[in-house]
Amino acid sequence: MPALPEPTRQPFSGHLQRWAGQPLALLQEGAALGPLFGLHLGLPAVVGHSPAWNRRLLTDLDTFRSAGSFSVVVPYLAGGIILTDQGHAERRHALNPPFSKRSLELLRARVRGALRAEPLPTTLDALAWADRAVLRMLNAAYFSGDFDPELLHRFLAPLRHPFPVPALPRPLLFARFGRELQRLAQMRLLHGGDDLLHHLARWPGGVQETRVSLAAGHDTTTHTLAWCVWHLAQQPQWAQPETLRAVIRETLRLYPPGWMGSRRLSRDLEYSGHRLPRGALALYSPYLSGRDPALWAHADTFWPERWLEEGFTPPAWSYLPFGGGERVCLGMHLAQLMLEEALLWLLEDGRTPRALHGDPTPRPGVTLGPAGPLVVERVFS
Repeated sequence: MPALPEPTRQPFSGHLQRWAGQPLALLQEGAALGPLFGLHLGLPAVVGHSPAWNRRLLTDLDTFRSAGSFSVVVPYLAGGIILTDQGHAERRHALNPPFSKRSLELLRARVRGALRAEPLPTTLDALAWADRAVLRMLNAAYFSGDFDPELLHRFLAPLRHPFPVPALPRPLLFARFGRELQRLAQMRLLHGGDDLLHHLARWPGGVQETRVSLAAGHDTTTHTLAWCVWHLAQQPQWAQPETLRAVIRETLRLYPPGWMGSRRLSRDLEYSGHRLPRGALALYSPYLSGRDPALWAHADTFWPERWLEEGFTPPAWSYLPFGGGERVCLGMHLAQLMLEEALLWLLEDGRTPRALHGDPTPRPGVTLGPAGPLVVERVFS
């Protein structure tokens, strides 16, 4: 069988150096070679970006396993449902109810109140503002605002930095965070409640699921919110309550926070004329799939009107900001609620953002975020 095509690699380090420094450019070079290409990242890796590959990887859970994927190297994400293979469906079924649209609507007023607890400045760095706003909203949704805000900020802050910062061990910080989380969980078990921790604390391993889902939800929502604000500041004609959902969807298409997803092959696999070895990393890229010009008109352009066209649906298995299949993101509906609330508040007093200066260059890390800052001014339209 023919070998997979590969982007340019170094003689000894393979693609590791480019992966560490310019992974998006590496992915784009590979995508130009075809729908499936190989990388050498210390172990063999295969990257696909076609709808067929995405569907296979996200639905064939026996062949494409989560254990051993990239998440295991990041302590924040190394555990819980993210890395569960055996019994995943049953555990996910147990965790789903508090994260459903219907359940989260009961928390909307609390999230809104926490969001607006600080005044909205006239001039702001959208990235720093989004960080603080999402922290307050997550604290409200998970803990009814009871978690120490400074400790929550310190715990999540490393995730906002490029590798290797998020992967470094922080035993003292994790221990302190864990003690506070256990204390609040015990209070819910004794006295009840209606926040997310109240529901999660009742399940074996629920405290760990709280930590992992909280870490997974912070930067993803922060970066999407910051980019939404920046695009509204560049194109203020979209700064209308009725078009915000289209803005959010288009931002997620261009800048999916989970820009790369990973699995490990549990067996040798013949796919599309290639033999993929057991143990290889199997990667899919919502970033590449969401910008494929064969699938999307105006693929590299911020084009929210596509989402307002009558009858429009995204190409199947090509719009994956929250993953897909059985492993679709647990916090998807919570993220959408927070994004809507924050953007509605930004526009509530009749002002719209205007860009002053900033650097929106995509910076891949655990999630895909803008380099920043993204400084905007809120003016009356």
